[in-house]
Amino acid sequence: MHVKPYKTHKIKAGDDIYQILDQFLPTLEEKSVVAVTSKIVGICEGRLVKAESEEQKFKLAEEEADYYLPPEENQYGIMLSINHNLMVASAGIDASNSDGYFSLWPKDPQKSTDAIREYLVKKHKLKHLGVILTDSKLSPLRWGVTGYAVTHSGFKAFNSYIGKPDLFGRRMHMEQANVMDSLASTSVAVMGEGAEQQPLAVITDASFVEFQDRKPNQEELDALTIDIKDDVYASMLSAVSWRKGRKGS
Repeated sequence: MHVKPYKTHKIKAGDDIYQILDQFLPTLEEKSVVAVTSKIVGICEGRLVKAESEEQKFKLAEEEADYYLPPEENQYGIMLSINHNLMVASAGIDASNSDGYFSLWPKDPQKSTDAIREYLVKKHKLKHLGVILTDSKLSPLRWGVTGYAVTHSGFKAFNSYIGKPDLFGRRMHMEQANVMDSLASTSVAVMGEGAEQQPLAVITDASFVEFQDRKPNQEELDALTIDIKDDVYASMLSAVSWRKGRKGS
């Protein structure tokens, strides 16, 4: 697998995401995956609020989140939240690389991802092309952040090993490889988290990716999510009193 990041100008409000893709991406090959940071898509969609205080940020996060825990319940003053069935800080809102604004995720991340894929497929005359919208997150019991996919399009999110034999013939019962997050983690690592100014990456030679010549259907999207009560970490996730955000209401 090969991952190459692409440097752009400083993305600001008023920029057009499709012009950015035209200007900075190379000619794409069949069976490539394009990684785009959720931040620049949100900025191009005008999802910005002038940053004035941390309290303002938390209020915005309450509006954007499905569920959240107040920042005073965290020893670092971080608001843990669930947004689009992903556990993230402050519903994905932050002020980094946003020129004095709080940047929010795209209004409908899946719709934005599907639209980018459709545009690139048509422009580059391709049949199989994947697109992921990326962000970064903290992981329990680990310092540092890693990348993950907010959304994906154009390929299967999981490679299932359920029912298949392992190296010694034992059939596996639960194993599924999360392809979309694996691609996103690698992409974010090479794009960088600071002032690298590389919000785009192209992944090639990823033989483990099973491409589809379409966007994911609703059944496939529903299969990505786990209800808290069914999660392997249910005992911990259910031990706190989640508050409903405006989206969760």
